[in-house]
Amino acid sequence: MIRLRPEPVTDSATPAPQNDGLSSQTRPASQARPAVQPPAAAAPVAAPAAKPKPPAPEEQPFGQFVPNLLLPALAKEIQAYGGPAVELDFEQGPMPVVGSPCSMVKGTFAGGRRFWLCFTAEDIGSLKTIALAEPGAEASLLESFLIDEKKMTLALLVSRLMSRLNGQKWLGAN
Repeated sequence: MIRLRPEPVTDSATPAPQNDGLSSQTRPASQARPAVQPPAAAAPVAAPAAKPKPPAPEEQPFGQFVPNLLLPALAKEIQAYGGPAVELDFEQGPMPVVGSPCSMVKGTFAGGRRFWLCFTAEDIGSLKTIALAEPGAEASLLESFLIDEKKMTLALLVSRLMSRLNGQKWLGAN
């Protein structure tokens, strides 16, 4: 009597395993059977949506950035250096020395020393200049300020202005 074994049902893309009389232990490596891959998932699981990043302080409009962030940060840093009390104002007016219109941060120390950080446009990335004046004198020199920086940040503006004022020996125990 001859018995017929039914052929196993397989995917048409995957060939049915054949029994050639060699077990996996005696089969040469060159004739090893490929591993059977499980069917692919129907749809990949979507990753949860990333939370939107809050905007950087520097992305605020210029008219909000300067009075709300830059001026308080400058005042805090000057106080931390042990510098004299400073009055900081944000205003539109003529740039010291040259008189062209600009937006500026004007700082006045208790002893009468003054500085102006001028922005040529209402953008923190615009060209900037700085002017300094001793008590009883007018500013006589306008210097470029942060001209090589590609990205302008609050921390960069504050630190470089503090370095410039400290270089004048206007802060702390200089």
